[in-house]
Amino acid sequence: MFALAAGLAVFGTLMVYSASAMISQRETHGATQFSYFYKQLLFTVVGIGTMYVASRIDYRVLQNEYVVYGLLAITVILLIAVFAFPEINGARRWIRFGGFSFQPSELAKISLPVFLAYFLTKNEASVADLRATVIRCVGVLVLLAALILREPDLGTAIVLCAVFSAVYFAAGANILHVAAIGAGIIFLGIGAILFAPWRMERVMAFIDPFKHADDAGFQVVQSLYAIGSGGIFGEGYAMGQQKLFYLPYPYSDFIFSVVGEEFGLVGTLTIVFAFGLLLWRGSRAALTAPDRFGTLLGIGLITGIIVQALFNISVVTSIMPAKGIPLPFISYGGTSVLMTLFSVGILLSISERSGDKETTNAAAKPIVHRRKAKSAYR
Repeated sequence: MFALAAGLAVFGTLMVYSASAMISQRETHGATQFSYFYKQLLFTVVGIGTMYVASRIDYRVLQNEYVVYGLLAITVILLIAVFAFPEINGARRWIRFGGFSFQPSELAKISLPVFLAYFLTKNEASVADLRATVIRCVGVLVLLAALILREPDLGTAIVLCAVFSAVYFAAGANILHVAAIGAGIIFLGIGAILFAPWRMERVMAFIDPFKHADDAGFQVVQSLYAIGSGGIFGEGYAMGQQKLFYLPYPYSDFIFSVVGEEFGLVGTLTIVFAFGLLLWRGSRAALTAPDRFGTLLGIGLITGIIVQALFNISVVTSIMPAKGIPLPFISYGGTSVLMTLFSVGILLSISERSGDKETTNAAAKPIVHRRKAKSAYR
């Protein structure tokens, strides 16, 4: 798992250089091709170091009440603070200082599963209690998702909903509650699309991207050109053409398209396979955790990473409507790579302490027995 995460991050740094070199040269008036590359390299090195340190620290320090609510409070404060900074491309998602920026929504992908794992472990006996547990957990989700939607950032809000659903289901929630929450999320998602003209344009462009190739479908069409041009083996590293001012933001949301053009089907399938291996190892770490808290936390973290990767790849291949969401480890963005590697570090910490079979079995029994009891009752 460490090798997978570090390898993807290093590969991502190289792809950021390939995708941004000409853009950097134009923005710096020919001074350098490496401005994006150097920043990404810095955060990748720091992120790998953070991942290693996190893997050596007992993840159960996150089960402390002050840590849980402190992390949640900091996340909320930072999500509110972004509105004090100027818009960038029509959105307020970043807190900027000097030449760097921080994206609080990335921190929410850690604080939410930490809170859910802590709260659902503490209230293990009343997981299905609507007033004592369900409403409180949903309240935290709604608070974080509402602030992120206000930025606006629908993609990250959807990822948080997926994390919530996975963790709450794994905790043994009442299936009717899960279905009701899922229906509510879908209803709000449809509302977010219908009442935002630019999102409706993206949906129409998704239905027929080439009909809207000059406006809402431009990014997707250029992305498909890039992937199609790569063929089986690609055109070679740094040899892609679509990134040369045709494909918007080739170093961030659409970097998978650059991978497809330069490394072809072989390269894109390798990335998908790597995320598949990461899903397997992350899920295994969660399911063999020495306690219930570790299991729920691991499920939440690996769900966030994989769902985000799935969304990004689906967007650039026109399987889903376009939305701004980076590809974990690979897209340009210091906060994204740092928080994702930190998440893997926590998963590694859980995996490191999975050897206590007696504790593991004791932690797993409540989930299994509760589901059996519910089935018998029905």
